Amino acid sequence: MTAASDAAPFSCAHEWDGAEYDRLADPQARWGRQVLGRLELAGDETVLDAGCGSGRVTEELLDRLPDGRVVALDASSSMLEEARRRLAPDQERVDFVQADLLDLAPGTLGERYPVDAVFSTATFHWVTDHDRLFANLASVLGPGGRLVAQCGAEGNIAGLLAAVQSVGVERAGRWLYASADETVSRLEHAGFVDVAVWTNPEPTWFDDAERLVDFLSTVILREHLTTLAPQERRPFVEQVVAAMPEPVVDYVRLNIVARTRG
Repeated sequence: MTAASDAAPFSCAHEWDGAEYDRLADPQARWGRQVLGRLELAGDETVLDAGCGSGRVTEELLDRLPDGRVVALDASSSMLEEARRRLAPDQERVDFVQADLLDLAPGTLGERYPVDAVFSTATFHWVTDHDRLFANLASVLGPGGRLVAQCGAEGNIAGLLAAVQSVGVERAGRWLYASADETVSRLEHAGFVDVAVWTNPEPTWFDDAERLVDFLSTVILREHLTTLAPQERRPFVEQVVAAMPEPVVDYVRLNIVARTRG
């Protein structure tokens, strides 16, 4: 079942801790490298990293663009601050843009419009209007521009959310975990062609309970924790971890490859 948003479209930009995310986001970095391997590059393109986060994968994207540029876009100022720090040695080849993907338009990118490709990992599920998202991405890509992305899919973290519900919280955040068929339809409606979408499970094991608590606090349960008093936050996450059958986050990934018409 697709995890839908509330009525208003939503892009979760607030309350990120970029430095803590950078420390903990090994799973996202690992998936990002895999997705980056699907992006064919000559090395001189301009690529939009849509949701660059702390810049861990952006750094590797830059390595594949010795004569190109990256537009590192994120809605979170904390994430962009961390990305600026990490990417400082290559800052002449990076444009940092703070913007919400639901507001993305050619003017957002200034002189970097249009881009040759859009790359994104672990971001699109935070944006709850995928029709608007894909239309916006198509609007900033040039003819034949490529979209290579991955995000949470239908069924993502279902087991973890069951553990959250077991401790009395019905809704721990707002996400859109779409199915492959829904995503194909939305991409085609936005004007993309040569669309390929598929899902794969990525169960992620945590040997260190303390790190699992930190990870859930910083990433998945971050939004709900902002509704709790500071002294209640860690005990709540520890309750969730105790309710999990095993220390595994049951991720399911939605993979996207498409292009605009040439």
